[in-house]
Amino acid sequence: MAKKPARKTQRRSNYRMKTESGVYATMRDGTRIGLRIYRPDAEGQFPVLFAASPYMYATDDLPHSPLFLWREVGPVPWYVEQHGYVYVHADVRGTGASDGTYRFFDAAEQNDLYDLVEWCGRAPWSNGKVGGIGQSYYAWSQWFMGVANPPHLACIAPYDGAVDIYRDCTYHGGTYCDFMAWWYQHVRVNNLHRAASGPGGAALSADLGWQFARHQTYDAFWRERSAWERLGDIKVPTLSIGHWGKMALHLRGNIIGYEDVKAPKKLIVTGAKDVFEAHDLFDHVEFHEAELLPFYDRYLKGANNGWEKRAPVKLYARGAEQWREEAEWPLKRAKSVSYYLRKGPSKSVTSLNDGGLSTEPPRRNEGATSYRYPDPQWKFGVVSMGKFGPDPIARVLTFTTEPLAEDVEVTGPIVLELFAASSCTDTDFIVKLADQAPQGADDRKAGKQPGSVNVSKGWLRASHREKDEKRSKPYRPVYTHMNPQPIEPGKTYRYEVEVMPCSYVFKAGHRIRLEIANADSMFTDSFFAHQYMPYKVGRDTILHGAAQASRLILPIVPARKK
Repeated sequence: MAKKPARKTQRRSNYRMKTESGVYATMRDGTRIGLRIYRPDAEGQFPVLFAASPYMYATDDLPHSPLFLWREVGPVPWYVEQHGYVYVHADVRGTGASDGTYRFFDAAEQNDLYDLVEWCGRAPWSNGKVGGIGQSYYAWSQWFMGVANPPHLACIAPYDGAVDIYRDCTYHGGTYCDFMAWWYQHVRVNNLHRAASGPGGAALSADLGWQFARHQTYDAFWRERSAWERLGDIKVPTLSIGHWGKMALHLRGNIIGYEDVKAPKKLIVTGAKDVFEAHDLFDHVEFHEAELLPFYDRYLKGANNGWEKRAPVKLYARGAEQWREEAEWPLKRAKSVSYYLRKGPSKSVTSLNDGGLSTEPPRRNEGATSYRYPDPQWKFGVVSMGKFGPDPIARVLTFTTEPLAEDVEVTGPIVLELFAASSCTDTDFIVKLADQAPQGADDRKAGKQPGSVNVSKGWLRASHREKDEKRSKPYRPVYTHMNPQPIEPGKTYRYEVEVMPCSYVFKAGHRIRLEIANADSMFTDSFFAHQYMPYKVGRDTILHGAAQASRLILPIVPARKK
């Protein structure tokens, strides 16, 4: 995980915190929204930090723990007692203490966010400036606050927040992911169940799991719940904070959010490798003091603290394990370099094909690589069981470079251009980019797989290949996901797979590896695996000859001159 900022927290106790629960704000349609208010127990008016989610403000009392991933409000007492902020936490309609029916970011919930910001801004203890705060769902809420532009909203800081819930986390590349249905059932049970079968909270009656499965294309259901197409409407300063390890949920949103917002903005991407590290970082005062507090102080208190002079972009380069400031995103100095899929073998890994990956284009006779599915050795998705335990590599396609002669930095968006055919009328491409470590000769001879780190992932369903030409960029294909069309069995198509951006330094002696299959695994992909559907029976072929040279396009950052 990225090292926490070394700056020490200045401990001071300016206020005692007063907590008020059971407070209600009435929305424009008469629905009452339950609030908990944390504020300095003192006379005066204070800036307001506002958070909204379906996770119930009562969970703020839980201890910091990876088991309570929905406790994502940050160090509330620290903001109130030591820095003089009011913190308002709302249960969105139909959850926790709030009335109404929960329908997951429908127009009514978005209207509530506008009304609640205005309620906070007009409160007698408010200085009239409201900022958004919080992680994940709280970050989703902030994007919608920004889109709505209520007059009292002064800034937003979406930490770990998707902007397009269809593309970013529910249908990766058009392929259904189990996460959102699991997440909703989790929220529903947390709201309803209590110890010893005691009285529960709100009953979430809408069958959103069904809605997520039913709406397979980017239709009106998803468009209503997407901030993506309206990011240009945001007028308040925006601090977008993402994490390289959250590539299957929020990373894409924080990157695109930064790119598309026209208001004053900055981007931070940390080295958190997974859900748990990103969650942990937000609970630490040191991160808030270094990154978030100066932003809030500038726009909610008017502090002359030099925030505008900070670099627009701050990235954690994994592999090198260091922070770096940048003037823009994507980096202008990054050069697009093609790594061609080659016949191989690399003789460095055990896989279905052990293909090569090289900046040298393939020769005429390098042909194609095929695989049948489902593979008879797949046990946990595409993971097989070998003599050394579960093996996620042995039964997928791999394309691996020779050992790198020098460090190679990849920073920016990534595209995989594939020439491929299938025996079916549809197929999925699920790809991973990995850093493969050197391996001793004895371990290789014994059949042990080399150590590796997943750097990025990408997805595309063949039938969803219709591009949104207006929104696509050379470094990021965007698909409409509105008009799925079958492919013709046996016909070769050209596909561009959006692979999530990264900042990673592959060290000299290591190898860059590309993995391709039509599925993944709960064993390796945790919450974000994709269900293996019963119609996935067939044979796919990846072409990599001179005439149809499949390639991985990486943004290579030249080494700085010493």
